[in-house]
Amino acid sequence: MSSTEERHDALRSLLGAWALSACPAGEAAELEQHLSACPECAEEAARLRDAAGWLSLDEPLDQPGPLRQQVLDWCLGRRPAELPVPSWGMPYTAETAKLDALLRDLGPEEWQEVAELPWHGGTERLRPAEVIGRLTAVDGFLALALGLPDPVPAAPGEAFAAAAATGRRVPPQDPAPSAPVPRVPPQGGPYGAITARTARLLADQGALPPQSVRSRWRRQTHDLVRGAALAPQGNTPVDYGCGVLPLRDAFVDRALECYVHGEDVARAVAYPYDPPSPQHLRQMVELVVRMLPRALAGLRAARPEHAGAPGAPAGAGPAGRRRLRLVVDGPASGEWLVPLDGGGPDGVDGPAGPEAGRAGGEPVASMVLDGLELCQLAAAHRDPDRLPVGEHGDRAAVREVLHALPLLSRP
Repeated sequence: MSSTEERHDALRSLLGAWALSACPAGEAAELEQHLSACPECAEEAARLRDAAGWLSLDEPLDQPGPLRQQVLDWCLGRRPAELPVPSWGMPYTAETAKLDALLRDLGPEEWQEVAELPWHGGTERLRPAEVIGRLTAVDGFLALALGLPDPVPAAPGEAFAAAAATGRRVPPQDPAPSAPVPRVPPQGGPYGAITARTARLLADQGALPPQSVRSRWRRQTHDLVRGAALAPQGNTPVDYGCGVLPLRDAFVDRALECYVHGEDVARAVAYPYDPPSPQHLRQMVELVVRMLPRALAGLRAARPEHAGAPGAPAGAGPAGRRRLRLVVDGPASGEWLVPLDGGGPDGVDGPAGPEAGRAGGEPVASMVLDGLELCQLAAAHRDPDRLPVGEHGDRAAVREVLHALPLLSRP
């Protein structure tokens, strides 16, 4: 291939970025000079620029088909991203973009609607901007782990401690505004740090226009995704105050939370909202299943009556050998053997199979449920006693697992 042909192909690969006004000035000037002499590229450039006219970020979502995604896919196919997002960051990328699309379409009246967020037998009632503030506050733990700014203002005690360490004087704080602060769960127990941070951020953002709240949250999500691209191994610990997750799991966890609360807002404003894609839902299901043993331990710690092995017959075997076969239906289908009395570092023994079953003994029970319902239950958005579940074997073990799953949620 001659150098002229190579340069032609290189300039042609810039057409998608040029159509979106995302091409560097120098390359744009060279490309436009090329278009004046190449009818083939000029025709394609005109077609792409016309398509890009549909892609204004603040237009309503009622646009023809997946046009934006088609153009972006075409661009990435011609010019791959310099910092690819790791696979564990993709669910968060997709769910935050989907929620942002919903928020961009809200009118003034819809921002005043009240979303109902079920949580551990109660219901929080928050306006969409307050839901976004809540997501921002908890995502802030990921920001801190990545060395990004904390979106939550420091508590007065923290501010004075920081001032003492640096020798700077902190001026007296003005009284808190009289505007009502949305109800959040009690600020005690294992979630005290999260609820306190959420309350501070909601109070701080209370006077802001809803779209400003949305813009702050969206900037933070973009920063987090860039941080994920720079840490592809995902081993950085993220400390929520009530537990620690590696960054790769924390991103999937936040993607699930974003989807669940996006659906809460969509329900309040009567807006259609799609579930996660099958591959992303599968990542969420796998994370929930791996964390299930620690939820079981939490349930037994909170309820002494669950401290023993549920329904274990005499001579059932040593601790750690009783397991439940969990079968997930739907797009994220799969089977897992969940240890009921402890497990390995990741909790679950591994995918269910005939050999695994023989190695650890037959499961004491089997449970079948939809993957999306499993995730909703793990977010405490379903009643474990009313969830449609297929079950076989030790019913007490199944009930215990169902009641443990909501403990994976956080405010």
